Amino acid sequence: MFRPGPKPFPGIAAIFWAPDVIRLTNGYFLFYSVSSFGKNTSAIGVASTPALDPSDPKYGWEDRGIVIGSVHEDNFNTIDPGVLLDRDGRLWLAFGSYWSGIKLIELNPRTGLRLETNSPLHSLAWHDSIEAACLWRHGDSYYLFVNWGQCCRGTNSTYEIRVGRSDKITGPYTDRQGKDMLKGGGDLFLSSTGKRIGPGHAGVLREKDKEFLSYHYYSAENSGRPRLEIAPLTWSATGWPQPGEPLGVTVSAYTTNQ
Repeated sequence: MFRPGPKPFPGIAAIFWAPDVIRLTNGYFLFYSVSSFGKNTSAIGVASTPALDPSDPKYGWEDRGIVIGSVHEDNFNTIDPGVLLDRDGRLWLAFGSYWSGIKLIELNPRTGLRLETNSPLHSLAWHDSIEAACLWRHGDSYYLFVNWGQCCRGTNSTYEIRVGRSDKITGPYTDRQGKDMLKGGGDLFLSSTGKRIGPGHAGVLREKDKEFLSYHYYSAENSGRPRLEIAPLTWSATGWPQPGEPLGVTVSAYTTNQ
C-alpha cells in the first residue's frame, strides 16, 4: 500500500479513482486520478515499486508526484489515466473526461512523469459525454477504447464502450465508417445486455499469446451493485476488436468514474 501525496491543487477533495498499472524496466508504475466529482480541478499522480510481493525486500511504493493536472481555466479534465508502452520503448498516457475530450501526452519511461512540462498535448476523441480511455496496440494498429454515456447510477447508468483505430498513436482514430473520433466517431464495442448494465472503462491485458478484456458494469441481479468482469478479447478478420464470452470471473468493483 502507499499513501498518495498531498492535494496537488486547492479545491481537490481526497477522492482517488480509476487507476492503471504498468510494468516497466525499473518496476511497476501505478497511475491514479484525484479530483472533485463533476469538476475539472483534477490531477493524475503516479507511484512506483520495484516489486509487488510484500515479502520482497525491494517492495515499497513511492509516490512520484503529479504527472499532469487541470484547473477551472483548462478545457480538459485530467482523470482516467490509460498508459501504453509502445514497441519502440516510448511511454504514452491517454486521459480525459467530458470538456474537450480525450487527450494524449508522452511520458518518461524511467520516471512515469511527463516527458517535458511543455511536451505536446494531442487531442484524440470527443463526445458530449466521454471518458475512461484505454489505448492498445494490436499488430500495426492502435486502438482507442472510450466510454460514452453516464456512469455511477446503478441500473440507470447509460455507459457504453466505443472504439476507434489509427495507424499512429497520436491519431487520427476513426471507426469502421471512417468517422474521426474527434468528430463524434466510434464504433459500439460493448453495451448493456442482460444483467450487465452500463459496461465501462475497458482494460486490456496480454498473457503470452492471448489478450483479455476487463470492464465494470452494474448488476441488474444485485440491485445495481458494481461488478468487474474479465473476458477474452478477440479480433475480426478486418482487424477490429470483439469482446468474447465472459470467463465467469466476477468481483465487486466500487467505481467512481466521473
